[in-house]
Amino acid sequence: MKTIGEVAAELGVEPHVLRHWEQVGALTVRRDGNGYRVYDDNALEQARTVLKLRRVGLSLPEVTAAMSPKKSAAQEVVRAKIAALESEVVRRRQAITFLQHTVECRHRYLDDCPDCATFVRED
Repeated sequence: MKTIGEVAAELGVEPHVLRHWEQVGALTVRRDGNGYRVYDDNALEQARTVLKLRRVGLSLPEVTAAMSPKKSAAQEVVRAKIAALESEVVRRRQAITFLQHTVECRHRYLDDCPDCATFVRED
């Protein structure tokens, strides 16, 4: 059994973050007889999972849904996040291509370059 301070230190977050996760339903923590939060191994593992899901880009509502006991609901959220991340990767690659061209472009001004103009018109 660990206290909120011990778990927060172990995970590298502030205690208020753990309280917030609990408040929004992403984390379930037992209370002792005095009302203090006590983190058993299950609660600690759940907190680690929430932290990992947050670090890979899920919002707290998405985390809560992804941790749903109903596997199909969890998979739906994760699939949607994968699709969003894949779209972001495409946009980032396009941005890198455009920026690399601007660095190497022989034109002084981007609007003088037909290739830059093509990049600008793309979505």
